[in-house]
Amino acid sequence: MNPRSLAFRLAVWYALLLSATFAIVGFGTFYGLGQYLRSNLRDSVQRRSQQVEQLLQQAPADIAEASIADAINTRLAPEYNSRYVRITRAPATTVYRSGAPADRSFDPTEIAPPVPPWPDKHEARTVLSARGDLLITSVAITTASGRYLIELGYSLLPLEAAERRLLGLLAVMLPALVVCATAGGYLLVQRALRPVDQMSDTARQISIQDLEARLPVVPTGDALHRLSISLNHMLARLRDSVSTSRRFLADASHELRTPLTIVKGELQQIVASDDCPEELVERIGSVLEEVARLENLVSGLLMLSRLDTGDAQREWVDVDLTELASATADQMRLIAEDRDVQLRAGELVPFSVRGDRGRLKQVIVNLLDNAIKFTPPGGVVSLHSQLREGYGILEVRDTGVGIPESALPHIFDRFYRVDEARSREVGGAGLGLSIVRAICSAHGAHIEVDVLRAPGHGSCFRVKFPVAAHR
Repeated sequence: MNPRSLAFRLAVWYALLLSATFAIVGFGTFYGLGQYLRSNLRDSVQRRSQQVEQLLQQAPADIAEASIADAINTRLAPEYNSRYVRITRAPATTVYRSGAPADRSFDPTEIAPPVPPWPDKHEARTVLSARGDLLITSVAITTASGRYLIELGYSLLPLEAAERRLLGLLAVMLPALVVCATAGGYLLVQRALRPVDQMSDTARQISIQDLEARLPVVPTGDALHRLSISLNHMLARLRDSVSTSRRFLADASHELRTPLTIVKGELQQIVASDDCPEELVERIGSVLEEVARLENLVSGLLMLSRLDTGDAQREWVDVDLTELASATADQMRLIAEDRDVQLRAGELVPFSVRGDRGRLKQVIVNLLDNAIKFTPPGGVVSLHSQLREGYGILEVRDTGVGIPESALPHIFDRFYRVDEARSREVGGAGLGLSIVRAICSAHGAHIEVDVLRAPGHGSCFRVKFPVAAHR
């Protein structure tokens, strides 16, 4: 999981928003339920207090305290229902006080006696007790038998227990809901961004050789839909532009071949004539060298234009690349000997690739020719092949002048030459390695170059081919 990705950041924001929402809802539920239970409890206490008020209002003036106690026990049964009832007659005579409740939730003896003045309206207060708090309402009434203070209350233990259960439930449920919502939000974000991944995968596969491919259009009618359409229009414009450039390059290269051939033939005829002065022969010879360079340049440009149009993929067969490399090395050994360079075929592990035999041979020829040209007399050029992780690897090593590190990123660019003077001496136009990379790309191969640091070593060009499946 990439913490810098858009999906991760959206999931984090989604989780934070849900966590805040769940926390607010949980707090509101807890607070609201507590207030609701307390309000219901106050209403219940007031109703029971009103029953005691009616009982005292209806009592005769000479009613005995025992009769009041019997009436309250009969009407309310405070001990059985775990209620607290105390009736005090002015000025400070306790007429009745309920006993210990059945659930032992409080101790009636711990409740302090009332202090004047007595309230004329119902007043609720919370009284602390060793076993638990009580909610008690007090109200003073005047009857035929005297003035009384009625105190009636309930224990808050059941209410507090319900709040604790709710709090524990929220403590368990809220993290679980946040985790589930976060995971679900991440999956939803991933699903929502799946079209972007598909567009990215398709864009990654689009190359200069295949500009007909288009990004998938997501029919959502939103910005993503408009983006995919705009990018496809841009690809169409790029295709048209590249096609125009390719046609121009191919046409120009093709048209230049004929006049160059004519110029070369005419100059050769002049040189071959008996009446041509020796000084003119030398000058024409210099011109013929430049014409030869131009021919190589035009041939290279024409080949690149054909590779860009997919010419290398027309007739593919299974090619034993190791056998082809060995045969090509044998053919080029004479060229190496002319330059006093040893061309060695090292360890060659056999493997086959699928492709155009002529183009693959051209890769080997260009790499070997390049290595021979830039290896000083007495040097060594070696050819190796091996199998690694299902890929066939072809290596061309030399003990030449090497390649500066600053030139490595540009070594496969068209018309790029590390040493302009040296390239002109050996007849290079800066297209050989570009052609090699184009052929490798057409065959699904990857080429790279390493600068060898060991004494007596120059560079190593390594081509990684996908091995052909057995047919």
